[in-house]
Amino acid sequence: MDGIADMGGTEGWGRTLPPSSEEPVFGEPWQGRAFALTLLSIRVSGFNADAFRHAQERLDRSAYLDEGYYGRWLNACELMLTDSAILAPAAVDARARNLRGEQVEEPPIPEPAKPDYAPTAAGSLRAVDAAPAFATGERVRAKDMSPAGHTRLPGYVRGHTGVVELIQPAALLPDTHAHFQGENPQHVYSVRFGSRELWGPDAEPFALTVELFESYLEKTG
Repeated sequence: MDGIADMGGTEGWGRTLPPSSEEPVFGEPWQGRAFALTLLSIRVSGFNADAFRHAQERLDRSAYLDEGYYGRWLNACELMLTDSAILAPAAVDARARNLRGEQVEEPPIPEPAKPDYAPTAAGSLRAVDAAPAFATGERVRAKDMSPAGHTRLPGYVRGHTGVVELIQPAALLPDTHAHFQGENPQHVYSVRFGSRELWGPDAEPFALTVELFESYLEKTG
């Protein structure tokens, strides 16, 4: 899904500032609560981390950008909780208005609609019997595709060629896991791309390494 979350390589966002060693984990107390609420929401809604990422990329531009990093987490939490019918649509807005002293009737909670899903093991790493399709040092191409649903294939590498630097442990495929269509574990590769391969001859020269699932890649020859 090519949503607002796929910002890599797009222009107009200004310079990326390096993190400060003195930066607190949470800049404000509400951000820590938002982090905890996200973990709780994933559990009670029956979702998983990939489904949470998919909820973020389904947000509109304002919900994703205007309220900051943890603001988008809260907006994604609300989307997960309404998707699973833990909350009725507009329930959060009604509660906020009541806290401001307005008299608003909260919409009724619908019938639960949690996904019928349970992981086969803890975490995201899985064993894969098949040998890796690509070898360290091999040139590969990121497939030029635009999936309709969730994906971890960045738009700016699609159709471009890089070199496999490392074969990572196999992991759940986010594209199916986010939609509760199976874990589909695959080998994961660290692929090195040249900046000028991605952004043309005028780009500052540097190498960028991206972790890509096996089904995202194809041979160049």
